[in-house]
Amino acid sequence: MLRIFDNTDTLLAALADFIVDSARKAIHKHGRFSFVLSGGSSPKKLYTLLASDAYRPKIDWTKVFFFFGDERYVPATHADSNYRMAQETLFTPLNITPGQVFRMNTDLAVDAAAEGYEQDIRGYFVEKPICFDFILLGLGDNSHTASLFPHTSVLHEKDALVKGLYIDEVKMNRITLTAPVINRGAIIAFLVYGAGKAEAVHHILEDGQNIDEYPAQLIHPEQGEVVWFLDEPASANLSAAVKKGN
Repeated sequence: MLRIFDNTDTLLAALADFIVDSARKAIHKHGRFSFVLSGGSSPKKLYTLLASDAYRPKIDWTKVFFFFGDERYVPATHADSNYRMAQETLFTPLNITPGQVFRMNTDLAVDAAAEGYEQDIRGYFVEKPICFDFILLGLGDNSHTASLFPHTSVLHEKDALVKGLYIDEVKMNRITLTAPVINRGAIIAFLVYGAGKAEAVHHILEDGQNIDEYPAQLIHPEQGEVVWFLDEPASANLSAAVKKGN
């Protein structure tokens, strides 16, 4: 489903409302809400909005458990750390306890960090099926999402939930959830705005399947729902038929 908005502010408010509704339903259904966060620059304003006085009372934050879709292999205190960004914009303002946050431990070797995170996920769900309530994803202008970058081996991963890998395009190690675990999510929301993303959005939603070139095409949940939150500039290259069909 596509949801297209005139500007970023209305987009972020609608997505925040959607998260609130999803959290309330999950907490009512099974007592807690598992929320996979996206990193990078795009979600900063969203997290700040969720932690604002307007949204803080709308969710029982004591029942929200946070995970990460991917992480840059830098210390948790580094300016590029997805964890640090979430800590500053969400966890600290909302007084989230450490036990509610599952961070990718970049103090470990890359492969060990990935293996440890997979164990954390399995430990959270215990004997229940692994299915995150809400997964927030972004989209790079090269059509990557999480750290599923074009022409990387992780795109063909079938078994592991989490992988560590070196990505030559950005010259650094990353840790990422794999497509199989993302596709088990109940709700997957893409947050994409800006004219610079229009070509990538077109590739993912309209071009023939080519996951090596356009990795976000991998995201097709088994039973869940995918919702694209776009602003007008990001949707500019979509055909009228695609827009109308959603």
